[in-house]
Order: sequence, then structure tokens, then C-alpha cells
Amino acid sequence: MIDLYSLNLEQLEALLAGWGEPRFRARQIWAWLYDRRVSTFEAMTNLPKPLRARLQAETTLGVLETVAEQSSYDGTVKRLYRLPDGQMIESVLMLYDDDRRTACISTQAGCAMGCVFCATGQMGFARHLTTAEIFEQAVRFACDLEAEGERLSNVVLMGMGEPFHNYEASVAAVRRLMNDLGIGARHITISTVGLVPQIRRFADEGLQVKLAISLHAATDAEREALLPVNRRWPLRELLAACAYYIERTGRRVSFEWTAIHGQNDTPEQAHALGKLLRGMLCHVNIIPLNPTGGYPYGPAAAERIQQFIAILAEYGVSATVRVRRGIDIDAGCGQLKASVLKRGRQPSST
Repeated sequence: MIDLYSLNLEQLEALLAGWGEPRFRARQIWAWLYDRRVSTFEAMTNLPKPLRARLQAETTLGVLETVAEQSSYDGTVKRLYRLPDGQMIESVLMLYDDDRRTACISTQAGCAMGCVFCATGQMGFARHLTTAEIFEQAVRFACDLEAEGERLSNVVLMGMGEPFHNYEASVAAVRRLMNDLGIGARHITISTVGLVPQIRRFADEGLQVKLAISLHAATDAEREALLPVNRRWPLRELLAACAYYIERTGRRVSFEWTAIHGQNDTPEQAHALGKLLRGMLCHVNIIPLNPTGGYPYGPAAAERIQQFIAILAEYGVSATVRVRRGIDIDAGCGQLKASVLKRGRQPSST
């Protein structure tokens, strides 16, 4: 079976030509897939029935099989997908009051970075996703929203895996999000734990995509305890790469700070972070920790976070608290997969 989401337009034209179909049929199919965003061949009503039947018999619209789905009171939807080889990944759709519809998608099955507070990091690395597997996660949500008269507006590569560890496929998927799905570059964000060579490479791509760095600590010793990658590329090298990115793109860097009670929510850490980032074109996104079973700490209290933000302001560093979505479900990266594996069964959708 041929996955149509894995084909570009030229490849689709070649496939249809091999079937003896006129060239314009490929463009009709392409419009159904990415302009009208339908999820069945039956919906492609301007195609002849024999062609629709052959598409149904010999091709697929994607390869992801839904294993579990959870819906939150705030509208967040989280899905666990099974890949053809049995690996599982997660995707999340988040709805915001300002009409943003944001898909958070995965780039790897598992993760090799080993961040201690992350459920995905705790389960280890299985494999890279293909460009099509990354892209399809966004397409699935785009089709669902289209059926409800809405549009997917934003995509963040912040799900399972480290996008820059799977650099070529991740960047290729970003280009497809822009070119095929019509998501503007400034509405796409790639998040990395800080793979310095890839940050520099990304700066030279010429894309206006947002870059987010998982920071979480302001000293090497404390960051190494949370993110093992810091042993390979310490803060000095990471910030130099960020400065290069800013110089090359003219865009600010977002630093992600998972606020952990009693660990990195102290005034001392806030002062250290302010000194570290003072004068840089950047913003700090503070995210209260989503607790996981493999990490013993909880989220920082709201008043501690507000004090943290006030201290950063003394250094001219802007910071905001990210609105947390899906707190009543397994919303954190890797949590739904971990819960399914722990139960040893496949739950029905909720």
C-alpha cells in the first residue's frame, strides 16, 4: 500500500500517470488532501468512481493507527498512535481562547536525551520518525478541524523526541507544513534541548520558524542534573549558538523553563538566569512541571513563579507563564504512552 501523505506532488503525478490517469487528476487529489483536507477517498467527489476505488484498494491516507484518545475539559485532545512497526507516539491538539488551534507533534518514538523529569526521556529511544510520520500527525488534526469549520493555525515540534536529533526529517516536515499544509513559518516552533551544531545549522536554513530551547537551569552543574546533554554542550556553547541564531535570523529565542518546586523556582536561580540572559534577544516561557511517576518533584507554586518573573524583569528579561492545557488528562510528553504500557492494554477513547 502506498501512503499518499508520503508523496510530493510530482510523485503523485507519476503514480497516476502509471495508472493511465490524466495529469490533472493528481492536482485534484492534492487539493482534496491539503486544501479541502478530507480524510476519506469517498469525499473526493470530482474523481471518477473507478479511480476512487483503486485509490482505496492500493493506497492509504497515512499510516498512523489510533490506540487511545483522551479529551480534556479545556478542549485539549491527546492521541496515542501506533506506527506500522508497533512503536507508539503521541500528538496533542490544544485549543486557545484567542482562536489558536495548535498541534504538538512528535519527531521520534521515545527520546535519547534522558531529561530526568520527562516521561518520554524516562522510556528511552526507539527510532526516528520519517518525514511523513511527523507530517501526518499535523494533517490528522487539520482534517478534524476542517470538518468542524476550523483551521489548524500553529504547529509545535515539542512532542516525543528531540527534533534536532532527527534533523533532516524534522526540517523536511517543517517545509511540508509550510508548503503543503499552508502553516506560516512564524506559526511553527521547533523545540530542542540544545544540540549546538544543529542550532547553528538551523540558523543557516533561512527559515523564519521559531526556535525554543529547553533550558530549565542557569548553571552547568544544575542543568547537567536535569538534562544530560549539557555535559556535551555546556551553557557557554549553547548560548553562543543562540547568539549566532539571533544574528543570522533576527529572531528572538524562546527559553523554556519547567518550574519545579524547590528545585529551580528559587530567587537564587532567578538571579542567575537573569544574569545569564541579560542583553539577549529572548523570552522565557515558564511551564509549571507536569508530574510524572519517574520523577519525585511537583510543580512550582504560582506565587513563586510570579516572584521569579519579577526578578527576571530586573535584568530586562521578559517572561510569561505558559497556559497549561490538558492537566486533567495524560497531557505531558510521553505520559499517555507510559500509562497505556503500564496498564498493559489498549484503552478505549475517552
